[in-house]
Amino acid sequence: MIHPTAIVSDAASIADDVQIGPYSIIGDNVEIGRGTRIDSHAVVNGPTTIGEDNHIYQFASIGDDPQDKKYADEPTTLTIGDRNTIREFCTISRGTTQDKGETILGDDNWIMAYVHIAHDCVIGNKTIMANNATLAGHVHVGDWVIFGGFSGAHQFCKVGAHSFIGMYAGVNRDVPAYVTASGTPGAPRGINSEGLKRRGFSAEQIRNIKNAYRLVYRQGLKLSEAIDEIAARSESQPELQIFLDSLRSSDRGIIR
Repeated sequence: MIHPTAIVSDAASIADDVQIGPYSIIGDNVEIGRGTRIDSHAVVNGPTTIGEDNHIYQFASIGDDPQDKKYADEPTTLTIGDRNTIREFCTISRGTTQDKGETILGDDNWIMAYVHIAHDCVIGNKTIMANNATLAGHVHVGDWVIFGGFSGAHQFCKVGAHSFIGMYAGVNRDVPAYVTASGTPGAPRGINSEGLKRRGFSAEQIRNIKNAYRLVYRQGLKLSEAIDEIAARSESQPELQIFLDSLRSSDRGIIR
């Protein structure tokens, strides 16, 4: 299952059924779970842990040093979950000691060609990052988020669950859950109603989310006032809790 031209460190831990293609390099302190496939000419350096049933395509660079001038060879890590697709020429860096020292990619993510995920990013599950999407350091991305082609997020931004970042958009503040953003700098354009329909949200739930969005963006309220009203509604409309949490947890301020 390992091509004879591949170079695999004796200090790597590779499950028996892992496939490693021609001319790929697996460095020290790399752990790869069962069912994972790594195609030709990929490089995986450690400390990196890769879970089960992932597919890493040719020419990807996974788990190398963070692109941070303060980095001084500290033993930081990258952790990748299960069933991720990571396409050609993607780069995913390890963490830095200026944060928790770990970059994390969850499960069932679809990472398309030329995507860059910088040091200390935390990516949830079932996200899609289209070609050339770029995350600066320390970005947190919730579940089910979609980044359009050539879009990006500024360092330390939070992008809430179920949100949609349009093609070529560049967000420099936090994007609340459910919100669609486009333009540079990224601006709110409504909620990701089509994505919510595809994920089984009911018409009533989507209507409730739209009404909560209007409280933040259309009613002229202070953000604190909108948060209080959404909190009151969330007791009977639990789908608003994710939206509420993303508003409360914002450090950089939300896009408005």
